[in-house]
Amino acid sequence: MILLGLQKDNPPVTFAIAACETQNVSVTVLPSFGLSEGSCTTAKAMWGTMVQDGHFDRGNFNCGPSMPSSPGETLCAAVSASAWVEPHGKCTVAFALAWSSPKIKFLKGSSYHRRYTKFYGTSERAAQNLVHDALTNYKQWEEEIEKWQDPILKDEKLPEWYKFTLFNELYFLVAGGTVWIDSSLPSADTRNGHHQSRELETTGIKVTEPQVNCNGGAVNHTTTYHHNTTNFEQKENNKAFHSNCTCEDESAVSREMGNLDHTLDPFTSLDPLSDDVGRFLYLEGVEYIMWCTYDVHFYASFALLALFPKIELNIQRDFAKAVLSEDGRRVRFLADGSVGIRKARGAVPHDLGTHDPWNEMNAYNIHDTSKWKDLNPKFVLQVYRDFAATRDMSFGVDVWPAVRTAMEYMEQFDRDNDGLIENDGFPDQTYDAWTVHGVSAYCGCLWLAALQAAAAMAIQLGDKYFAELCKSKFAKAKSAFESKLWNGSYFNYDSGSSSNSKSIQADQLAGEWYMASSGLPPLFDDVKIRSALNKIYDFNVMKVRGGKMGAVNGMHLNGKVDETCMQSREIWSGVTYAVAATMILSGMEDKAFTTAEGIFTAGWSEEGYGYWFQTPEAWTIDGHFRSLIYMRPLAIWGMQWALSLPTAILEAPKINIMERSLLSPSTRFSLIGETGVKKIATKANCLGNSVFHCSC
Repeated sequence: MILLGLQKDNPPVTFAIAACETQNVSVTVLPSFGLSEGSCTTAKAMWGTMVQDGHFDRGNFNCGPSMPSSPGETLCAAVSASAWVEPHGKCTVAFALAWSSPKIKFLKGSSYHRRYTKFYGTSERAAQNLVHDALTNYKQWEEEIEKWQDPILKDEKLPEWYKFTLFNELYFLVAGGTVWIDSSLPSADTRNGHHQSRELETTGIKVTEPQVNCNGGAVNHTTTYHHNTTNFEQKENNKAFHSNCTCEDESAVSREMGNLDHTLDPFTSLDPLSDDVGRFLYLEGVEYIMWCTYDVHFYASFALLALFPKIELNIQRDFAKAVLSEDGRRVRFLADGSVGIRKARGAVPHDLGTHDPWNEMNAYNIHDTSKWKDLNPKFVLQVYRDFAATRDMSFGVDVWPAVRTAMEYMEQFDRDNDGLIENDGFPDQTYDAWTVHGVSAYCGCLWLAALQAAAAMAIQLGDKYFAELCKSKFAKAKSAFESKLWNGSYFNYDSGSSSNSKSIQADQLAGEWYMASSGLPPLFDDVKIRSALNKIYDFNVMKVRGGKMGAVNGMHLNGKVDETCMQSREIWSGVTYAVAATMILSGMEDKAFTTAEGIFTAGWSEEGYGYWFQTPEAWTIDGHFRSLIYMRPLAIWGMQWALSLPTAILEAPKINIMERSLLSPSTRFSLIGETGVKKIATKANCLGNSVFHCSC
């Protein structure tokens, strides 16, 4: 017998439970059939019936459909089945349980229908249809799962612990507070009062609408930012936009789209008009309740791109729209008590919000993330990787204005005109408790990679002018980066003079990881890359419990862990996987698996700390953990990506970023016109999305 108890405060919730392939099935559902006692009393009544008779009253089958629960009401249901089993024989009894909670409602009032309602509707019968389909199709589902997993499970070159951990870390995609809605439009019956409240709160949000012209830049216009444009509307607006454009470069883009081979391995081409997949949210972690935290998604997104690429592209589209928006509402930041605006135009948001996702972003308020140095480069790198992997030219055209804007926004952080961005003496990146001074290995490497990715994407989209800008800056920035941070065996933590400026940071080659994962040329010569990785392996990995715990974030040359702050002395599970992926891409597979096995040993093995299906963000050498059930460990799929790069990446255009640029290295991204207004759109090119207008 299977017994189920549910208590829900937000109706309607309906559930169905059933069995098949048996000779004798009996079902009871209470209190729908007259009992209204609490769950404990009801459950005892059910068990009592089973003990006495061995089955439930078959009369329940004729009692009609059960009613949805009321607020605070307790439901109890059970199904039992019996069958004859011959000696030494076996009998399979299949049970299925489904529940329907069709609506998701956020704290500030926005309400949406969940994705499955597109196929099952919102009626009370949805649970019955779901459980019916489960019983009808579960064998086929199991076969498809085996077909997907078998090539990896049967690969004798892969360690058993790796196969085990690779698939089990995927628990987070469903256990990470996941919300998958059918449409960007709120559900029709959202109460008016809540809508009015949200609209009043978002009056400070603006979106920039550049009017593109082919002779140089654009003058900015702003309008109230609306979030309810459907993918269909965006596509129609794009069609209208392109139909009015006669740019030579736009024609080149159209020709390339026409000649594009849409047969991808293992991906398929994505068309938001014909293949809308709704919108997707998942939490940074169950303790850090923010949706789609972007600096962490940078690590986790390999899982979505490999398995659910259409969802991944839609997340990137959400952030592309956010780049062009500004939320002027005032926020007090906890770290220093300063006050600023919630979201600056041009800055990639830290997250899509908490209480009203998509409409009120940047729930994070410890620091002003509009001043962080890693978010914008991470956006550019993820967009290019996804663009290269899917070969989706429509996606590239849609997000390109946001890519340019994100790159231009970072110009303000190059204060000495050496092509490099500088950190500002506070934890202005994903390591948000680890202070950085001057040029840093982590953010500087991400910036170099973003310059290369932006140049490659610009070339493929026909924006030759911006490609030349990025190439010229890359040449200058790379020289400055190496001269300021390379010490002969690895890149120093930063260019400052603090006690940890020469620390060995495990994550120092994050930008190089994305270059190799995206089919782009390496940022540095092989000698430097392998030297840095070997230093990380020898110190950050092997000097911590003999490599049985993963890679500690910071390590001194004397072999002692960097105790500068909480995060420098922590081992981050997701970062360790990222380091291992970088090693694989650099031809160091043995050391890569040894590095990553430390996470399995500490987190998943019987001799470890017992973090099964709740892998934390971090732990220390003495076993203290922080933030259970966290997004970043999905980065293990970055290792699988490195082991089996898709054909689209292997055959990506070979672009020599170091070839002679036609522009001076000192040329700035954003040209200033006579009016003094910063121009943020494409030059000599008409590439945009639904909020861009062409006046060629």
